[in-house]
Amino acid sequence: MKRTLIWVLSVVLALSSMIYQRSTGPTYKYKGQLEHAGKNYDYGLLRSQETTEGAQITLPNIEDAEYSATLKYKRYQTKDAITELEFKMNNDKEFVAQLPVQPAAGKIEYSISGNIDGVEFNIPEKGEDNIVLRYKDPVSAYILIPHVSMMVLGIFFGILAGLSAIFDYGTMRRWTVVAFVAMSVGGMVLGPLVQKSAFGEYWTGFPFGGDFTDNKTLIMWLAWALAFVIIGFKLKIKESIGRVTVLSAAVVMIVVYMIPHSLGGSTLDYEKIARGIDPKEAINTGAEE
Repeated sequence: MKRTLIWVLSVVLALSSMIYQRSTGPTYKYKGQLEHAGKNYDYGLLRSQETTEGAQITLPNIEDAEYSATLKYKRYQTKDAITELEFKMNNDKEFVAQLPVQPAAGKIEYSISGNIDGVEFNIPEKGEDNIVLRYKDPVSAYILIPHVSMMVLGIFFGILAGLSAIFDYGTMRRWTVVAFVAMSVGGMVLGPLVQKSAFGEYWTGFPFGGDFTDNKTLIMWLAWALAFVIIGFKLKIKESIGRVTVLSAAVVMIVVYMIPHSLGGSTLDYEKIARGIDPKEAINTGAEE
């Protein structure tokens, strides 16, 4: 019964951590509602897009209403003049406007203003920051799916190892090894391959840059590497030291997952491009922005 409860709690904590990270990240859709005639119409506006085409910004279709909207945008962190586009109904009965495509790591900030039967609306509300959308090159599913899968296994077995350090010492070593292997493969091998595919560089964290995602991965990996060395190689140390080391690695992992995904990520420097630098060489990360 005790082990079953540990497994259930591990699943709950792992899922909660992953959902929180993804839902608070800067690439998660900007969600809200438009209201008309007592009804709410949900929308989810893109904040991430592949470089294969311009991002299509879609508003809900509100029938039987005088409905208009304007998309206002410019390249992020530039002094560009704001460009305006009118939303139009497409063949699928969607109210859409399309942003221009940008090179990988290129960002566009945008907002929307509109009118529904004489009632004005603004997305975001006036006084709030514009929505920022980042472009990325496509990542092969053969890399992305294994990467995500191993990271999921890493946090699950990491939490399981941490709970085992408290309640089930006999299985702690086993789950520590599994967590470390999953984190090594998912974060330190496949992670750089994903980064290379999306933004052209294998690693943009310490010591080469300030990419938060890479640095978070490195911190988690180092925490589990220490636990693996102490537990995996069966060093002659006190049991309490092993327990504390594994539990600490699990806590570090959970804390890291509380930091939004892709925060402080790769950003195209348009000033460098204006000076003739190739877009692939004009990408800043984290503290460089």
